[in-house]
Amino acid sequence: MSLSDRSRLDPEELTAAARASFDGSPDARLRLIMRSLVTHLHAFVTEVELTELEWASAIAVLTATGQITDAQRQEFILWSDTLGVSMLVDALAHPATSGATESTVLGPFHVAGSPLREYGATIAEQQAGVPAWVHGRVLALDGSPIAGAELDVWQNGDNRLYAVQDAEAPEHHLRGRFLTDAEGRFAFLAVRPVPYPIPDDGPVGRMLTATGRHPWRPAHIHVAVHARGFRSVVTHIFDSASEYLDRDTVFAVKPSLVRDFEERAADDPETPPGVDRPWVSLELELVLAPGD
Repeated sequence: MSLSDRSRLDPEELTAAARASFDGSPDARLRLIMRSLVTHLHAFVTEVELTELEWASAIAVLTATGQITDAQRQEFILWSDTLGVSMLVDALAHPATSGATESTVLGPFHVAGSPLREYGATIAEQQAGVPAWVHGRVLALDGSPIAGAELDVWQNGDNRLYAVQDAEAPEHHLRGRFLTDAEGRFAFLAVRPVPYPIPDDGPVGRMLTATGRHPWRPAHIHVAVHARGFRSVVTHIFDSASEYLDRDTVFAVKPSLVRDFEERAADDPETPPGVDRPWVSLELELVLAPGD
């Protein structure tokens, strides 16, 4: 029966027609993605019997997401993170390699082009919390050191904010890049991170409130490591003493990434230069798998 002989397509035929509309796509990967997207989106709408009002509300939420997103605020990434999609994509893209440091989400607060700093330099350009001496080595799977590896580091301060969120903070505050020496060693002075809520004054925050979820992330420092001949890794280092380790709102905690921040006194003989108060020490081995 032709379309002209009927008043409308039934749901199954509508889904089939929408899928078939992409059959002529010259890009095989795009064709696969769009056909699968239609299949699962239509299945979702059918399963929950989505109403016209609910669909209009969803479009309004997407519109609001675009309106609140700018150079400093990426609401779409927050949707991806809080729905677990970011970690799912990460898991598919970076399957675990035995012995290598595990990856996790990039998050919405990374800024490209952080300054290259000297070995042992601070990333805190103003007071931001308890000093944290972070040191260790970047290694290959066989334990050999990787010289010239780049660590891109960023974190929040004790006001719970990243510099990109804080109008009072210098541009490069609490972020920087470091290169390992001939023995694969690195060191920098950070601050002990604190738990913080993701931005929850927009559409994602309203979703969390409506569904009885919280916006909090456990305390962590972001580290991205790059070295020629090795697979890059984007990861977090979580403070084992932090709240929310078992209920991170973006599902990013992996047990292998939880570390102890060792508390030290101001007069400890290993106190880093320029530190005159209690501080913490964090020793890390970051292990890279071979690859591009």
